[in-house]
Amino acid sequence: MVRQNERMAWFNGEIMPEREVRIPFRDSSWLYGDGCFDMTRSFGGKLFKVKEHVARLYRSLKYLRIDPGFGPERMCAISEELFEVNRHLLGPDEDFWLGQRISRGVREVEGYQVEHHGPNVVVECMPLPFRQRAKLFIDGISVLVPSQRRVPPDSLSPRVKSHNYLNLIVASQEVHAQDPSAWPILLDMNGNLAEGLGSNIFVVKDGIILTPRDKYVLPGVSRQTAIDLARAEGIQVRETDIDLYDAYNAEEIFITSTSLCLCPATRFNGVEVGPKGQVWGPVSRRLADAYCRLVDFDYVDQYRRHYDNEAPSRPF
Repeated sequence: MVRQNERMAWFNGEIMPEREVRIPFRDSSWLYGDGCFDMTRSFGGKLFKVKEHVARLYRSLKYLRIDPGFGPERMCAISEELFEVNRHLLGPDEDFWLGQRISRGVREVEGYQVEHHGPNVVVECMPLPFRQRAKLFIDGISVLVPSQRRVPPDSLSPRVKSHNYLNLIVASQEVHAQDPSAWPILLDMNGNLAEGLGSNIFVVKDGIILTPRDKYVLPGVSRQTAIDLARAEGIQVRETDIDLYDAYNAEEIFITSTSLCLCPATRFNGVEVGPKGQVWGPVSRRLADAYCRLVDFDYVDQYRRHYDNEAPSRPF
């Protein structure tokens, strides 16, 4: 029986309650992290850039040589359909993450009986963590750099959004042991800024926006949105190497991600960013306003409305 207050997921061709989705324990993603995914979000109940996220998903699939059995157009249609099925569960001032997850699946093993071999495909929705992250939009993000370096592109391309997040997770654990509310940003193997778990970093120096080259990071859709908005606003953007010296001397730093969109950082490894007491600098404020106009929704105010001083300060 399907409960009216129960979220639904799409699993291998069928929409069903989330609790009924069953991935075999011999699935390659469970065994080896062998799969990939992508995520978008909604703004005021409207999905954002589904085609762009799905296009990136299929680039990851091609890199991993996984064929889900159908193309991007159908994946977009499934995603839109599932969102509509779950829309009534959105409460006041709430929005969803929507994700597509594909594993290589279960290889045939003698005596192991499963109905489905090959890629397992799940499309799912879940609420965005507004309450846990609202404080970031009031006080700004505190960035900490862990000792772990980002996996280099000559080992595994960071441009694939794979299910194997251990490099980023272990780095995040180190940072959160020092400060549970901090946001980890890893360095690449050359000692330059790379990225964090599901997030990209931008540094403003001499009025110019700098961001790491996409060879060393997952080029986020929100990252590209920020770049496009900056250029439309007449602000110069450069993809380049950014070392710790540049970060310590930045006029502004901000983070982009699917959920946060664009959020300012106020501390970097304990060093204040910009003038004392500044949360939103002129560039980050201008870009956030442009982002809100693009999506026709004030996502910054949405986060702030969820602020609860009693809520755990938990960015992840």
